Amino acid sequence: MIISRTPFRISLFGGGSDYPQWYLNHGGSVLGFAIDKYCYISLRALPQFFEHRHRVVYSKVETVKEISEIQHPAVRAVLAETGVDYGVEIHHDGDLPARSGLGSSSSFTVGLLKALYAQKGRMVSQNFLAREAIRIEQQVIGENVGSQDQIWAAYGGMNRVDFFTDGNFSVVPLVMAPERRRDLLGHFMLFFTGLSRFATEVAGKKIANLEKRAADITQMVAMVDQAQTILGDPDRDLSDIGRLLHESWCLKRGLADSVSSDDIDRIYKAGRDAGAIGGKLLGAGGGGFVLFYVEPDRQQAVREALHPLIEVRFDIDYAGSKIVVYEPNGLEHR
Repeated sequence: MIISRTPFRISLFGGGSDYPQWYLNHGGSVLGFAIDKYCYISLRALPQFFEHRHRVVYSKVETVKEISEIQHPAVRAVLAETGVDYGVEIHHDGDLPARSGLGSSSSFTVGLLKALYAQKGRMVSQNFLAREAIRIEQQVIGENVGSQDQIWAAYGGMNRVDFFTDGNFSVVPLVMAPERRRDLLGHFMLFFTGLSRFATEVAGKKIANLEKRAADITQMVAMVDQAQTILGDPDRDLSDIGRLLHESWCLKRGLADSVSSDDIDRIYKAGRDAGAIGGKLLGAGGGGFVLFYVEPDRQQAVREALHPLIEVRFDIDYAGSKIVVYEPNGLEHR
């Protein structure tokens, strides 16, 4: 039995510039962090006593004889690409709902790759893990996804990620004093809108508009530099991050009609009216989690204004995808 644990993420600035359709022509940058909410993948070789050869358990239960019969696109692609030639059983568990803007699908792909390579006795680098997940999601499955989620999942931490026109990327940790980092996190409030969506559908409309909205994307990328300067300067007021988030959200809403909705606009307005300085809907758009930047003395008012939405408290994950159980020969009695 092997179990991997892979973090979800919160992207603050630069989203949209991580689509290869953009950064291969213009370059791109994002800023954000992985959080201590996780996707867990358990993996074991399946004994040969069953009619089926593979069993996959997520929101559905699949029992099939051939990898090509698996409906889950990431499982099918990862097993095929890694050359699995034996029966496997895979279970997925997540701390937060899928399709909610926290990069859960990429965390799944990264976590499954991590577990499979561990089962093969291979320790793979964070860079390899991120690149392989990006390749599988974008080229093998053919989904409309960017390249930041896989990197947060593999690396963890609070980072700036730059994307280059040659397809490479760099991951630079953000240097902040511990007390300033705690202060920053203490201003964030995360709420689940109760709305879910398929990110690839929303992203497809955004991708089609990238060049038309080039000025907006360029401005959103510039906000990465601004945010990095604010966070790194102990004399700067952190509330500037909240104001920058609001500016970024106003730009992001214009990337495609499907990014926001009347329900999301009402939630965002209610949070702002109650005292939030700024915020954003996380992920491609259309639903999921909304993040607000709120001064501590206004947080209860925001909480009451957004009732009964579920609030999720979080911290930063610094480990990235990791193996938490490694018993390649099965769990032993001790």
